[in-house]
Amino acid sequence: MSEPHVTLEPRDPVQKKLRGPLEDQLTSALQAAADRVRDSYTGEPVEQVCQRLLDETRAGLHPDIAAGFEPDMDEFCRVAVAIVRGEVT
Repeated sequence: MSEPHVTLEPRDPVQKKLRGPLEDQLTSALQAAADRVRDSYTGEPVEQVCQRLLDETRAGLHPDIAAGFEPDMDEFCRVAVAIVRGEVT
């Protein structure tokens, strides 16, 4: 699996203007979280890895951004499955 990436779908002009920098920040937090979770993975079930991935990602964000971050959990769980399978590098 390639590096995890966050893609936003802006709904208004303000969101469109902030899209690039916000995607970069979210992607960076997700990639760092994936690295930490992968490095400390000890055989937990996918559901637990997915939750840890979400928690670690939110912990890497500014509190205001973390509070509004509602990721596609199916995509987050795909990253978690890749971690469990050893596919995230």
